[in-house]
Amino acid sequence: MADDVDTRVFKSLQRISRDLVADVEGLEFGEPVDVVYNPLDYAWRPHREYLKLARSGIDALMLGMNPGPWGMAQTGVPFGEVAHVRDFLGIEESVKRPEIEHPKRPVTGFKCTRSEVSGRRFWGWARDTFKTREAFFKRFFVWNDCPLAFMEASGRNRTPDRLPAEERAPLSAACDRSLRRLVDLLEPRMVIGIGGHATRRLAACLGDAVSEDPDAGRIRLGTILHPSPASPAANRDWVGTVERQLKTLGVSTG
Repeated sequence: MADDVDTRVFKSLQRISRDLVADVEGLEFGEPVDVVYNPLDYAWRPHREYLKLARSGIDALMLGMNPGPWGMAQTGVPFGEVAHVRDFLGIEESVKRPEIEHPKRPVTGFKCTRSEVSGRRFWGWARDTFKTREAFFKRFFVWNDCPLAFMEASGRNRTPDRLPAEERAPLSAACDRSLRRLVDLLEPRMVIGIGGHATRRLAACLGDAVSEDPDAGRIRLGTILHPSPASPAANRDWVGTVERQLKTLGVSTG
């Protein structure tokens, strides 16, 4: 549990998360999507603890895409690789099971023995760079654009950008509402997409409120490389690349 919880921010974030759960609950997705997980629902307890770490007036809000099967789908925390959520973020809570569970993507919460590479890279960088969670969250907060994880019948992950337009539109509308509320609440000086998809979503959602021009007098929009092992660039030197990208954006990590 956070040592110094910002009660106003925490209560507001709980409402944003609960409203997002309600907004996406009735959405329907056709083939090849077979099973949909919403960890903001069944992993509410650790997600709620994560929300306690948020602060307003931060340097940057960092936005990912959606939950990975061995990360946030298990812990309710963006990029939530189990070991780092437990050991660096100090969060370990009980997790329920989804109503419909894919046999190849079981949810075992903090008992999960699989390690999500993206989460291990991201939170490993945060730990090694900022040393404590308090130092990181004083300046940053991490959120996922979409709260849902989509699985095909084979168990293969299907990302939101690959959904058909008629399914993607109402999902994006719900996610946009929560993201705008989040930005209004946290008042970041910058919003950073973790990967190209998240950056495009930030630009589309926030519109004229953001700009890539640091002198435009608006929230600065930037991007960093996604830590996914599917990216050859991320497999070469993700940490070094991200440090250079953040330096270019004027974000000091020293």
